[in-house]
Amino acid sequence: MVQNFGWMLSARVLAAVFSLIYLAIITRSLGVSGFGKFALITGAAQFLANLLAFQTWQIIVQYGVVHIENDDSTRLARLYRAAIALDLLSAFVGIGASALILHFFADALGMTPTLARATLIFNVIMLISVRSTPIGILRLHDRFNLAAAADAATPTLRLIGAVSAALVHPKLQGFLIAWAIAELLTFAAHWYAVHRIGELRPILRNGKGLGRVLSDNPDIVRYSLTSNFSQTLFMSVKQIPLLMVGGLTGTAAAGAFRLAAQLSRSLTTVSQMIARAAFPEIVRAVRSQGARSLGTMIAQSFRVAAAVGAVVFVLAVLFGQVLLETIGGSDFGRAYVSLLWLTGAACIDLALVAFEPTIMAARRAHLLFLARLAATALLVVCAILLEPTMGENGVAAAVLVNSIAQAFLLGAIMQRILRRRDTATIPPA
Repeated sequence: MVQNFGWMLSARVLAAVFSLIYLAIITRSLGVSGFGKFALITGAAQFLANLLAFQTWQIIVQYGVVHIENDDSTRLARLYRAAIALDLLSAFVGIGASALILHFFADALGMTPTLARATLIFNVIMLISVRSTPIGILRLHDRFNLAAAADAATPTLRLIGAVSAALVHPKLQGFLIAWAIAELLTFAAHWYAVHRIGELRPILRNGKGLGRVLSDNPDIVRYSLTSNFSQTLFMSVKQIPLLMVGGLTGTAAAGAFRLAAQLSRSLTTVSQMIARAAFPEIVRAVRSQGARSLGTMIAQSFRVAAAVGAVVFVLAVLFGQVLLETIGGSDFGRAYVSLLWLTGAACIDLALVAFEPTIMAARRAHLLFLARLAATALLVVCAILLEPTMGENGVAAAVLVNSIAQAFLLGAIMQRILRRRDTATIPPA
């Protein structure tokens, strides 16, 4: 897991550095209100992609381990094809939903026909560029080095695109085009990485009889749905606060909030990175020894994550205001309080880093989904109640409430898994 984490860390460090640079370029070019529009368009597209996309990478890792152990390349190829089919289905549904939303609500959203077309094209590209399946294939084979190289394409291409747009067409449409091209090329980079490890040829030549994927992988439908609902909720909830700020407070507030969220999200990204690096090995450990064997590892990760989170929060208190104004300008300093609320939430998420992969590996995804659904409902209610008096800071405070609620609920689920051996051990697939 340490080696896996190392490769992912290198890609994320590069992404963090480059993101600060291209965010500075965009905020300086568009201003706080223009950047707010950009943030709302890209955030809405990401929300839709997350809402409809299946987490096929988890399905591949969960069930692909068995086929590799049995040296069954045909069933593995069928699993890959099924994951691709799910990605395509999600993309087509999302494209239809995007077209309908923009057709009926473009005027209400204040979009010109040109901007509405650009937004639709951007949404289409975001949806067809979902790369969950190639990511799952690379992680299944422990090729985190290639996955990290492919991931590094996104911030690199965004930086190149931001510089190009600032020089050639420093308008909203110019930056949307740059983002869309970056997504397409990153999608291509991930599939090229799959080709490099020799897994693209089996997908094209083997795996016939897609209907047999259900008998090949017992309980895959239930696992796919529950894991998808949980992950969809987790990924989508990142965009809900931004969309609420834009709808309740305005585009200028949304722009400042988006920059604060981006800075705090770097910590959340670290927690996701650790979880994704650990997931393949946790699946193997739980299959062979049961979830109770992970108690020591979870306790250690909790202590380390809590210490790191405390340090990061102190840094946010000391340097957050300066960083916001350095990147975006003085208008973005208004997001300092929001940054503190969001960083506090990210610190809690980091402390819970080992909970999600353990719950998923123990096939308790339905409990994870219910916990996140309850926490998300609490977020929306708190945001609506706090926004009239606190503005965008109230929405940020609601994000912290969401993280605290998740901490209590996921902690209760973990106790149940670790205490009950008979429900913690995964049955043979």
